Amino acid sequence: MKPRLLCFFFVVMAQAAHATPLALDVQGKITRSNDVSHTVYHMTDTELLGLPVHTITTSTRWTPKSTFTGPLVTDVLKRVGATGDVVELRTLDDYTVSVTVADARRYGAILAYSMNGKRLEVRDFGPLFLIYPRDAYPSELTGALADAKFVWQVKALILK
Repeated sequence: MKPRLLCFFFVVMAQAAHATPLALDVQGKITRSNDVSHTVYHMTDTELLGLPVHTITTSTRWTPKSTFTGPLVTDVLKRVGATGDVVELRTLDDYTVSVTVADARRYGAILAYSMNGKRLEVRDFGPLFLIYPRDAYPSELTGALADAKFVWQVKALILK
């Protein structure tokens, strides 16, 4: 292998080794599963990236106006055959927040996996960040109660 190509190969491999895995476990009131216990749907990066892509350009309490990209929460729920009315989001540090399915649908909330074209990492809200179009609904999506809906480092959804 040529030295330049070899160097490129090692840079790509190093980046891949440090990339945050893009995966999501969905459980609870769902009608489809893909594990042996038939209780969880493990969504892989291929599945998440294969869902229709949506963008929301908005600011959050923690970020300036940015463009977030990812699937609609409702598209994820449709994929697993969700029947619950409430989604509990669980994060990498086991923090939990519940939002209603109706709320996610009304605002077109997404599970963002990139911000401004860059894949989200754990250090910058990744691997998944629940985003609402805050700037489009400032009177409804601003303040402490609304800020609680913006959940980062999401690893699982539990339908209730």
